[in-house]
Amino acid sequence: MWRFPYRYRYRDPTTMSTSTAPPDPTPEELKAQKEREEAEQAALPYKWTQTIGEVDITIPVPPGTRGRDLVVDIKLTSVKVALKGQEAIMEGTLYKSIALDDSTWSLADQKMIEIHLEKQNKLEWWPHVLTHHPKIDVSKIQPENSKLSELDGETRGMVEKMMYDQRQKEMGLPTSEEQKKMDMLKKFQSQHPEMDFSKAKISMG
Repeated sequence: MWRFPYRYRYRDPTTMSTSTAPPDPTPEELKAQKEREEAEQAALPYKWTQTIGEVDITIPVPPGTRGRDLVVDIKLTSVKVALKGQEAIMEGTLYKSIALDDSTWSLADQKMIEIHLEKQNKLEWWPHVLTHHPKIDVSKIQPENSKLSELDGETRGMVEKMMYDQRQKEMGLPTSEEQKKMDMLKKFQSQHPEMDFSKAKISMG
């Protein structure tokens, strides 16, 4: 199971390119971003961790709480947790849909609600659990490479490709698919030196 600290402010690498990439943040800016994000996550009424395919949430409740005292409603794209007769502890739309039949909840020691959500898309990191809550920077997630060996060959290859493309985009460099297109063009150019490619354009979309 991969676990990671929530660090740095969210930045969508897909919006970056070699021509528009902003300068790297200074150490002071990184520290401020880290502190701000950690404060935002600490202010939530729950704690959460994730793997590439699962999300686990823990919610503290008053000691002595029993299952009959709770309202826990887990749906395909939303979740609600509340003590009966009180305002919801957490309620809203999930970042992405879940595999409902494989998602569960339990009450531990009459003081902690534990929710397990199975992602439908098992090749995507969630920047937040509920869409109206603060985001984490998924581009900074670095799963332990040793854990990749636990995946089957096809899934491991897809995860490694996703991680590579994520890093390339963050640095404003070509993804694996874009690099493949560029290599194919270079090979074609070498095979047809008589053709003029000086004005040729290659789509990276």
